[in-house]
Amino acid sequence: MSLVEIHGISKSYGTVQVLKDVSLDIAKGEVVAVIGRSGSGKSTMLRCINGLEPIQAGSISVDGVKVNDPRTNLRKLRQEVGIVFQSFNLFPHLSVSDNITLAPRVVKKQAPDAAREVAREVLRRVGLEEKLDAFPSQLSGGQQQRVAIARSLAMRPKVMLFDEVTSALDPELTGEVLKVLESVAKEGMTMILVTHEMGFARRFGSRVVFMHEGRIHEEGQAAAVLAEPKTPELQTFLSAVLH
Repeated sequence: MSLVEIHGISKSYGTVQVLKDVSLDIAKGEVVAVIGRSGSGKSTMLRCINGLEPIQAGSISVDGVKVNDPRTNLRKLRQEVGIVFQSFNLFPHLSVSDNITLAPRVVKKQAPDAAREVAREVLRRVGLEEKLDAFPSQLSGGQQQRVAIARSLAMRPKVMLFDEVTSALDPELTGEVLKVLESVAKEGMTMILVTHEMGFARRFGSRVVFMHEGRIHEEGQAAAVLAEPKTPELQTFLSAVLH
């Protein structure tokens, strides 16, 4: 059984249909890069997987739990499905340690000392252990994004969703964050990334999914899809982002 199963989902905002009969199965340990133009439905699909957006048709399951079942405890589900946004979303009045330990303490009822040790461990994984007691305002954008990734890792999720996590960063800081994503991928984390970083997708993606006008237009093994796109829409998209 796939870890994430998306079957025939549709999603509309008013009269605008943003997802049209989308189906995608993702196995444990896969790194799936989702690419496409702005407005193609990529970020909406991620938010639906996490239960942040309801769907109007179809079904989504994560590790056998149906996301769109009204009986599903979404708060519990989100412990298993981490999501990191491009805007970091750190609490500015809390230290790095408190940002990371808040959810484990409140949601998982971890003891403060145990939660702080987890914070130290996940910060070590993203190369920021020395920033344990710093505040977000004292960090660069790249460091804040790495803390946001660490915060998600602290919940020990089964799958992590990344929504354009480097798009607000300059190239040097983007490199910092991509190194962390590479490390998380090598650890075997199941990852779904909405990204414009084609180099990362080619090197570390198990698969590339190209979305166009609310549908999955083309998908396949990452290196093959990016080297030899079959549809004119993907050819046009890649020529725009690679040149």
